[in-house]
Amino acid sequence: MDTEFEAGTFLIDKPEGVSSFYMVRQVRRALGMKKVGHAGTLDPFATGLLVICAGRPATRMIGEIMEGEKEYLATLRLGMETTTLDPEGEVTSKQSVGHVSAQQVEECLQGFRGEFDQVPPAYSALKHEGKPLYHYARQGIHIVKPPRRVLIHTLERTDGDQELNDASPFLTIRVVCSKGTYIRTLGSDIGKVLGCGAYLTALRRMQSGCFHVRDSVQGQLLREDDARERLMQRVLSVSDVRNLLQ
Repeated sequence: MDTEFEAGTFLIDKPEGVSSFYMVRQVRRALGMKKVGHAGTLDPFATGLLVICAGRPATRMIGEIMEGEKEYLATLRLGMETTTLDPEGEVTSKQSVGHVSAQQVEECLQGFRGEFDQVPPAYSALKHEGKPLYHYARQGIHIVKPPRRVLIHTLERTDGDQELNDASPFLTIRVVCSKGTYIRTLGSDIGKVLGCGAYLTALRRMQSGCFHVRDSVQGQLLREDDARERLMQRVLSVSDVRNLLQ
């Protein structure tokens, strides 16, 4: 065991069904350290890359790490909407998908490429008076934050060019975007443009800045007795991260 470890950054592949803070707690437990934080929340239903920093020299870089663009794979379920814009919420509407052609999908996606203003969702970790928006939303209080400028570099369909309809209502997309872009909101807005509504059924973060999920530690393995050893095999030193961020 490396008793001299003071600070470092770890790439974790977060499994579905747990919070980002749960993964932070797992790293804290494995390393026996209190000063641990993550660089960008993933919702419990989402999977993929979670960048976790341990030790003050590493946690000081969290803000800089979060500046990088993000890449996601997302699956939308057309014809239904939920309170949270994802599977964790209650269904608020159902309607027929109709017949959505590949051309209609492409024309819709084209409208979201580039820069535009996006309103953050009511259920999000964005803070209002020191508390996350989801804290208020769960009490039935919906705080509307002002729109934020986001940039979508890449938005493309990845599941072929088949027609979407009630028998085949799922649309999978790849998104490369600026920090602060809410993919749940994007999915909901795509559904509105297509005229049938939509919510995200799956979301996977592939990349954050210079960090990629292919280099990560499987999150479920952090429950094992050798979690510390697994982490230390993949640790990025403060100087490693500094060099990557340049």
